[in-house]
Amino acid sequence: MSKDSLKQDLLSKIKSGKAHVGVVGMGYVGLPLALAFVAKGFRVTGFDVDPAKVESLNAGRSYIMHLNAQRVADAAKTGRFQATADFQRLSEPDAILIAVPTPLTAQREPDMTYVVQTAQQVRERLRKGQIVVLESTTYPGTTDELVRGILEQTGLRSGEDFFLAFSPEREDPGNKHFNTTTIPKVVGGVGFDATEIAAALYQSVIEKVVVVSSSRAAEAAKLTENIFRAVNIALVNELKVVYDRMGIDVWEVLDAAATKPFGFMRFNPGPGLGGHCIPLDPFYLTWKAREYGISTRFIELAGEVNVSMPHYVVDKLQLALNDRSRSLKGAKVLLLGIAYKKDIDDPRESPSFELIDLLLRRGALVSYHDPYIPRAPKMRSWPDLPPMQSAPLTVEAVASADAVLIATDHSSIDYAMIADKASLVVDTRGVYRAPRANVVKA
Repeated sequence: MSKDSLKQDLLSKIKSGKAHVGVVGMGYVGLPLALAFVAKGFRVTGFDVDPAKVESLNAGRSYIMHLNAQRVADAAKTGRFQATADFQRLSEPDAILIAVPTPLTAQREPDMTYVVQTAQQVRERLRKGQIVVLESTTYPGTTDELVRGILEQTGLRSGEDFFLAFSPEREDPGNKHFNTTTIPKVVGGVGFDATEIAAALYQSVIEKVVVVSSSRAAEAAKLTENIFRAVNIALVNELKVVYDRMGIDVWEVLDAAATKPFGFMRFNPGPGLGGHCIPLDPFYLTWKAREYGISTRFIELAGEVNVSMPHYVVDKLQLALNDRSRSLKGAKVLLLGIAYKKDIDDPRESPSFELIDLLLRRGALVSYHDPYIPRAPKMRSWPDLPPMQSAPLTVEAVASADAVLIATDHSSIDYAMIADKASLVVDTRGVYRAPRANVVKA
C-alpha cells in the first residue's frame, strides 16, 4: 500500500468515526482524552501499567476526583471503551496517543525513561498505517529525533509507512471553565501528512485545533507556555521576599496592581511550584539549549527562586516560633494541604512534600490534613518520607499544634476556626488579608 493510500485510509477512518484510538497512560491527561474520544463515538483502548487503574476503569469507576465519575461509568457501559495492561494489543489501534510522565532526574535533567519505554513497546507492535502522537511535555526534538529513531528501528519509515506527530497536553485539573475538549489543541507533525492526519484526529473531538509547522514548534509552544508561568511566579515570589523585608504585604500590592485594566497580568506567590509541568518544563529547555551552546540564564534564575521558596517558608515558620520562645525541633506542625493547588486531589510535585521533608529534617513533628488526599502517596522526588495519613481537622488538633502551616488553600477548610484556635498560623497563600497577631505570611 502506498503512502498516499495509507494516509487516505487513515483519514477516512477518522472522519467516519471508525478509527480505533489507543491512549497510553490513564492518568490526569490520558483518561480525560480517552473519554473525549469515547463521547464522540470512537472505539478506545486505554493502556496502563497499573492493574488497579485498569480494573477500576473496566468496572466504570473513576480514581480522579475532578473527573465526573458518571463519565467513566458511561464510557464503560458503551462497550467502546476498554482498559488494558496488555501492551501486545498496541497493534490494534489506528492512532496511538502517548501521555506518560516526563520527570526530571536528581540532577534536574530530562528523564525520558517513560517515553523511551513506551516508544519501545509501540515499536514491537508498530504496523503500517498507524499514527503515533506524543502528548508528554518535552524538549524540542524529542518526537522527530528520539521517538522517530526508536520506531524506525522496525524498518518502517515515518511519513511513508506510519505517521508521527506531537500535540502537547494542556490539562488543568479542577478548572471549571475549560476542559479537554474546549482547550485549543496545538498539533505539529513530522512532515505535512502526519500534521494533516493528527489535526483531523483531534478536530473530531476538540473544538479548536491550532496547526503549527512541525513537531518541534509544537514542543516549543508547550514549553513556552509553562516557562512563562514559571518566570512570572518566580518574579512575584521574589517580590514577596523583598516586600516582606520592607513591611509591605505583597497580597495587598497584587490586589491593587490587578485593578489596572491593561499591561498587568496577575500571578500569585506561594510556597513553591507544583504540578507536573511548571516545576519541570523549564529545565527541559535549559538542558536542550546547552546542546546549542546557549545558557538560559533568565529561566535558570527563575528556577532557583522558585526552588528556594520552601526553604523561605520553613525559615519564616522557625523565626515565628522563636519569637514565641518555641524551638522548631520538637514542635508540632500541622500542614494544611498536600495537593499542588486548591480543590483537587493531585499531589504531583507539590511543594508540600518538600515542606514536610524540611520540617522533619529540622526535628519538627509533622502531621497533615487534606480533604482530598487521605494518604500521602510515595513520591519520586521524596522517596524517604514516612507513611502519613490525613489527620482530622478538629478544634483540638488545631489548638494543640504549635504552628499551622497553610500550604494549599482548599476551599472546604474552615479558616476562621483556624485563625481563632491556632496559636500560630503561617499563611503561604494569602488566605488572611487583614493583619492578625497570630498569622505570619510567608
